[in-house]
Amino acid sequence: MNHLTPDQLGAEALLLVPDVTFTPDGPRDQDAVVVRHGAFHDVGPLERLARAHPDLTPVPLPGQALMPGFVDVHHHLTQSFGAALAFGEPSEIFRRVWVPLEGALDEESAYVAAKLAALESLRGGFTTVADAGTRATVDVEVVAAAARDAGLRCVLGLVCNDLGPAEEAAGNDTDTVLARAEKHLARYAGDPLIHPSLAVSVPEAATARTLHNTAGLAAEASAVVQIHVNEHLAGVERVLVQHGMRPLEYLHHTGALGPQLLAAHATLLTPAEITLLADTGAAAGYNPVASAWKGNAVAPATSWAERGIRFGLGTDGTRGDGFRLLDAAEFAQRLAYGLTCGDSSCGAGWTWLEHATAGGADAVGLGAVTGRVAPGHAADFLLVDLTNPEMHPSWDLPWELVRRGNRDQITAVFVAGRLRLWQGRPTEFDGAALVRRAAELGAEVVARAPVTRVHPTSAAARMRSAAR
Repeated sequence: MNHLTPDQLGAEALLLVPDVTFTPDGPRDQDAVVVRHGAFHDVGPLERLARAHPDLTPVPLPGQALMPGFVDVHHHLTQSFGAALAFGEPSEIFRRVWVPLEGALDEESAYVAAKLAALESLRGGFTTVADAGTRATVDVEVVAAAARDAGLRCVLGLVCNDLGPAEEAAGNDTDTVLARAEKHLARYAGDPLIHPSLAVSVPEAATARTLHNTAGLAAEASAVVQIHVNEHLAGVERVLVQHGMRPLEYLHHTGALGPQLLAAHATLLTPAEITLLADTGAAAGYNPVASAWKGNAVAPATSWAERGIRFGLGTDGTRGDGFRLLDAAEFAQRLAYGLTCGDSSCGAGWTWLEHATAGGADAVGLGAVTGRVAPGHAADFLLVDLTNPEMHPSWDLPWELVRRGNRDQITAVFVAGRLRLWQGRPTEFDGAALVRRAAELGAEVVARAPVTRVHPTSAAARMRSAAR
């Protein structure tokens, strides 16, 4: 690829000829792709496309695979300054770490934090991210602007909580919350990169009326409602005590369970709740890294796949690396379920690739927009270098990408047909300057945020261990 330059990929219309193209039917050798006006215009054999598009000069991409960009179905973009603060901490850290951290953000720091997370996502091969809503006291347009300026497609959540601690619920009466929700859905209608979404932190953070009505508003707008569901034992027990039902059952009771719901985590599900997901058409977010780092269980994603439940893969802001997420998704299923029943396939590789792309797009309500290399879909895609030793000799490319792929292989990232990242560096803004500013602001924000950690840092823990 030394002969290829970013300038060759900057035209509005492109005829790209990779070695492998990942189509909805699987990887195909020597298929060409036409990109026009930010979308895939045509896909098929080079000979046919060259005849059909004589105005375009083919751009050979030897050694490259062209594949859909990854979709992160669960992220918190404005939490990037505090990522390592949560390492080694027990579950349910949102009140001790994330709420104080986001509460300390002002307009500039919220923008920089979100743009930093967006850059990390692009570097990891994500072209779409679903943000579950910020608690920072800034206009959500600040987050939208950060994603837009980074060149990342964003499903942007607006938090619609109307219950909770007084400091969080202040000014959030139900009528006000629902009026804001309607305005948010209308505000981004037609935006090329920002897709509005509603969000409720957890079922117990909203009244039954708000849960019911946000579901209706989202369904009418073809949007999703993002809710953390059945993630931790404490959360399950809170809803049981308050309502006599488990969280997913309670959402069903309020009328909030349906195709518009994106249930984040859903790790602690009974068989009956799995059936509820299947029967109602609700989608779920499988966050395997978050489960390992701070969860009580691993979501039964192989069972979801078998039952036809809609789901995608999410990072929960842990690390923006799509290939490592694929590996974690398969590995967690193997450890949690495959080993106990002798399932040596555990999704057969393609399951995790599918749900990291097209399945994820469907889960966030963008199945007709992105996630596939197919005519009419947005040209959100990656060029992946296959010339490295990890891919040779190649016997089963989807499996190899799941288990052996890595971020360093991503040559280019395109969103809406525009080159946004080239060999790990952004093409439309100064990434190094952003990182420097994030380091400065991040230190200031964390210093003034009343964050409470249970455990010391790793360096301090090592010193304590040595002292013992």
